[in-house]
Amino acid sequence: MDNRPVSRKRNETGAGSGLYRRGSGLGGGRVGSGGRPSGGSGPVRGGNGGSIIGIIIGLIIVVLGGGGGLSALTGSGGSSDLLSSGLSSFSNTSTGSWKENLSNLRTLNESVAEGSRAKYTTIKGNNTDKVTVMLYMCGTDLESKHGMASNDLREIANADISDNMNFIVYTGGCSGWKTSGISSKTNQIFKIKGGSLQTLSANEGNKSMTDPATLSGFIKYAAQKFPADRYELILWDHGGGSVSGFGYDQNFAKSGSMSLEGIDTALSNAGIKFDFIGFDACLMATAENALMLSKYGDYLIASEETEPGVGWYYTDWVSELSKNTSKPTLQVGKQICDDFVSFCSQKCRGQKTTLSVVDLAELQHTLPSALKDFSRSTAQLIKNKEYKKVSTARSDCREFSPSTRIDQVDLADLADNIGTQESKQLVNTVLSAVKYNNTSSNMANACGLSIYFPYRSASKIDKAVKTFKKIGMDEEYSKCISDFAKLEVGGQVSYGASSPLNSLLGQSPSPSPSQSDITQLLQGLSNGGSVDGFDLSSLSFLTGRSLSDEETANYIASNSIPDNELVWKDGRKIVLSEEQWSIVQTADKSMYVDDGSGYIDLGLDNIFSFDEEGNFIGDGEKKWLAVNGQVVAYYHTDTTTSADGSVVITGYIPALLNGEKVKLITVFEGEDMKGYIAGVQRDYDQSLETQTIGKNIDEVVKGDTIDFICDYYSYEGEYIDNFKLGETLTVGDELILSDVTVGDADINIMYVFTDIYNNKHYTPVM
Repeated sequence: MDNRPVSRKRNETGAGSGLYRRGSGLGGGRVGSGGRPSGGSGPVRGGNGGSIIGIIIGLIIVVLGGGGGLSALTGSGGSSDLLSSGLSSFSNTSTGSWKENLSNLRTLNESVAEGSRAKYTTIKGNNTDKVTVMLYMCGTDLESKHGMASNDLREIANADISDNMNFIVYTGGCSGWKTSGISSKTNQIFKIKGGSLQTLSANEGNKSMTDPATLSGFIKYAAQKFPADRYELILWDHGGGSVSGFGYDQNFAKSGSMSLEGIDTALSNAGIKFDFIGFDACLMATAENALMLSKYGDYLIASEETEPGVGWYYTDWVSELSKNTSKPTLQVGKQICDDFVSFCSQKCRGQKTTLSVVDLAELQHTLPSALKDFSRSTAQLIKNKEYKKVSTARSDCREFSPSTRIDQVDLADLADNIGTQESKQLVNTVLSAVKYNNTSSNMANACGLSIYFPYRSASKIDKAVKTFKKIGMDEEYSKCISDFAKLEVGGQVSYGASSPLNSLLGQSPSPSPSQSDITQLLQGLSNGGSVDGFDLSSLSFLTGRSLSDEETANYIASNSIPDNELVWKDGRKIVLSEEQWSIVQTADKSMYVDDGSGYIDLGLDNIFSFDEEGNFIGDGEKKWLAVNGQVVAYYHTDTTTSADGSVVITGYIPALLNGEKVKLITVFEGEDMKGYIAGVQRDYDQSLETQTIGKNIDEVVKGDTIDFICDYYSYEGEYIDNFKLGETLTVGDELILSDVTVGDADINIMYVFTDIYNNKHYTPVM
């Protein structure tokens, strides 16, 4: 019974309240977009008369991640002197559990692999080095709404900065700064000294901070005005990782983010070599970013996971480096990591935090060959019809920001799960190049360096492959992920996107396609071109697969879970073979409430059990998650099991916090699996705003107002809108998560099983 999903434990507190929608629709997309395929008006979306090609087009939209579900900082304005009370040092209390061979947590490695290039920066020693720190601070909504940039500026101003250090700040990208003296109408340059902001340039023009030329211009200015022995560069804003890159300029929202190619261009044009390059931004500790940056810096300091809103804690490390400007870079990086994780553990309980120091000189020497060998061996597994092994390894490894579907995973954990000789060598390479790594206690198997590996959405593969080529990455990895995605897409297209609508409307499960049907579907994909107005030619990864269409069809037909086998026996039991269980990745309970006019969607929760024979037992009880007794929509996003068997389950509750659409991040952990709200993440409209991921707002505070929201559907299965659920909650002393009965309303319960192709299979209503 090893091949089984993991269930959450309930914390029951009796009867709930608030299970009704109120007001008019809120507009916008489905709030459950992280967990469900799009709904539709019939059993096959985009059916086009039932033709094979019509079905392909309908399903490819699902495969590419389109559609959603049937589915604080106080930051008051500060004075220009930025003076505020200092913060003391913090001790680290993180105690994560790790796989034995991945345990690089809080261990400083000062060795360097033989053959690595010399460092660009030579430290003279004896506190004689001149240091120039360049902080590229794009304030965005992090500042205008929450004052996060001002808080960090205060932390820097609280540091004791000596004459041997120049701390230079470039500001912009924000509609309203909380610190007086910083303009929202023009970019500016400041020096922080003596607890105050000293204006160096009051008007740099209103330029987009995601334009590479803006970044390179600032670097040139700082290096020319403040020449130094050691240059440090910190990029402050949102981050989106390997595919989306860095930054969101609130004043130039349509300019998009700065891609890795853009960062490459900026640093190349600036012509400066850096001691370390840091990202006080989400998700930028990636292998792709590190390989690109290795041409410009000696060390990368960045986070694999999204950052809590407090971001880096600056006061202590700035003071220490200023006190000894010859302090070794690894010691500086270690302090930045330790202060960050410790500060976040106090300010943002439960939020996932990671920060690592990567030796770019070593990585430049060792990673390309190890990654190439890993890519070839993994692609060979797929060619040898062991896709299931790779898919399971990808599904089981540490993933970052899973609710946003950015498909970034820990590289060492992924390689360790795959388990080939080439994978083991890659694990050793990564762990050696990551010189220091610190995480919160709920982030086991986050080893300091992530990578893009598509699984939840195929929509960014072509963009990723093009980016990798432009920044000079070897093409073997692009071939590997493309081969994986081709088979995944083939599996999704072949078996279709099972919809909860089918179950709600009482439709019978579709029969499984024959091998010849699958072959025909795959050949339709391979033809490319424009079909019914949908341009398949942009999906170049779908052509030229390693396996033939016939071989792929045979594999998919032999490794699948037909929907007509996910049927209830004895009312609440599903019986699958061990081989079929090896194809199941996750299982979640789905509940729809009939309110007399349509269906309230309460989301997805991993609540179930297994009997002594290993059969799946569905939970038919009318119980659901609540906050302070009020029933809420809830979406389970990921479950992590550590080497010692401890489990951490993460999800989110869609809501309006003080009128702003957010996700309340939930964590269930410990022996009793008691849950709590770990923080808040703004729910960006990526089509209108940014594809980077916002730092989490730190916490919900007393006096905040919360309106829980849900998706709503007609009896015909048409998505109507999202609505407020229950009454407005004013936050008091505590927010308590518990499981409650949902009352007398008619409910529909079904389960959704996710397979190795990331297909969603809905059971009939229990």
